[in-house]
Amino acid sequence: MRAKMRFILPITFILAGLLYAVDVAEAAICFEFDRTGSVCAPNLPQATFTEPEFLTDSFIQQTPYGRLADLTWVYPEPTTAVAPVRNAGDGYLFSTIEGMKQNEAGQLWYMINYGEWVRAEDVTLAEISEFGGIEINRQPERPFGWMIVDYWYARTPGGELVQNESKLPRYTFIQVYDAVLADDGWLWYNIGLGRWMRQTYVGLVDVEPRPEGVGPNEVWVEVDLYEQSFAAYEGDRMVYAGLVSTGLPQWPTYEGLFQIPPEFRFTEVKMSGAEGKRDYYYIEDVPYTMYFDLKNEIALHGAFWHDRFGYKHSHGCVNMPPRAAEWVFNWSEKASNDLWVWVHTSDPAIYFDRYDPVTTFVGP
Repeated sequence: MRAKMRFILPITFILAGLLYAVDVAEAAICFEFDRTGSVCAPNLPQATFTEPEFLTDSFIQQTPYGRLADLTWVYPEPTTAVAPVRNAGDGYLFSTIEGMKQNEAGQLWYMINYGEWVRAEDVTLAEISEFGGIEINRQPERPFGWMIVDYWYARTPGGELVQNESKLPRYTFIQVYDAVLADDGWLWYNIGLGRWMRQTYVGLVDVEPRPEGVGPNEVWVEVDLYEQSFAAYEGDRMVYAGLVSTGLPQWPTYEGLFQIPPEFRFTEVKMSGAEGKRDYYYIEDVPYTMYFDLKNEIALHGAFWHDRFGYKHSHGCVNMPPRAAEWVFNWSEKASNDLWVWVHTSDPAIYFDRYDPVTTFVGP
């Protein structure tokens, strides 16, 4: 029997495709046999996880930001031949770069605030994180997450690190297939292919039940203070997830169930705080800001000024990778309800109990 294939694919791929259940009817891959006619196999279902696309019209990817050096002088023209208009002071100061120019003396200048100029040597351009989280097309079957540091894996829980191979890079996507409490007192995760990773080197996400008060068809975001991760839901179904940076111990992100009023959503907004103190900050045009804890002025927002996602690193707000904040902002803007935000601290024992419910976990 000879087969005339309309698509050149391995027969094992076709047989495997026949074993999959397809959620929706789609075009099939068909094979014509001389005696029996056509045999069609359904397409494979969509992957559980997909990388979010870069939006071509995203202003985040097109806007340069820069940190001003302490005590930077600001001028009305791109030259030191004129008197400065002010001194920027010291602190954590970021401005949007509106333009640049090389003056007659060959010095490069950046324009900020539409008409103010600073020397390029007084500005460090921000390197915006390329990490954006992940889109979720169907409910995950197991915990998943990312490496939060470059590190080696072990072949056994708590075992010797495999240092003759490359480290798994930060932001490597992983899934958890097993969890074991090792002799070192830490939880170790089986991340597949015979690799084990200690819990301190990953930030995880797991499906959580919808909080009481959130409707079955409403949109909401979970923020996990322990894992430093977030997940977006439509009702009970997870649709997006990634890492965040919440408040440091001296500036905590408070737990609870909150809701974002429409008038507290901003595509760009200025943020400042701790004026007169050592940790003073002034950041222009913070992207995709959504205030949820109004009492403490805490928001979800994009953070272009650091790439520490997976670690606590803020003054209380939930710092998100700019691409993730953009996705959540656009997604929730179209929702029928005001976005709910549930902030809580998970217990890592859930991963251990999932695989061995008999043993009691005792954390380090």
